[in-house]
Amino acid sequence: MAAAAAPGPGPDMFEEIVMAEHRFHGEGYQEGYAEGRQAGAAEGRRHGARHGARVGAEIGSYLGFALTWQCLLSKCTDEKNSKKRKALDSLIGMIQKFPYEDPTYEKLQEDLEKIRGKFKQVCKIKLVFLEQNSINFCKKSLNLFKKQTQYKNT
Repeated sequence: MAAAAAPGPGPDMFEEIVMAEHRFHGEGYQEGYAEGRQAGAAEGRRHGARHGARVGAEIGSYLGFALTWQCLLSKCTDEKNSKKRKALDSLIGMIQKFPYEDPTYEKLQEDLEKIRGKFKQVCKIKLVFLEQNSINFCKKSLNLFKKQTQYKNT
């Protein structure tokens, strides 16, 4: 008859002690991963909202600029202003086609760069200069504005 196992510390007990560090490490990793995932998602949402607001404000300012100039040039029918109106119409069309609601759109950055480029092109046509993210109108553009709105200094 085989002898029964003697009571006391056996190999299984020592194995549990040795493996405890490994087990605690794994549990800690899982807890840290879950907390990091939550924190990362919250940070990603905040960053996305800030970046989206910045892009929206930028595109909105371009649209406001283009619509204002389109209105100012609507009464001018000469060839020179016709080219300006076409450039403005192109910019407005690009902005209206921009996918505001789809952040996963593959060409989002590419389309944004095209809009920025078209805006710069329109500014050059308009005799408007860009200076450190602000728009300054040169004297010729200001005079054109005064003539079109029939504004007179008294």
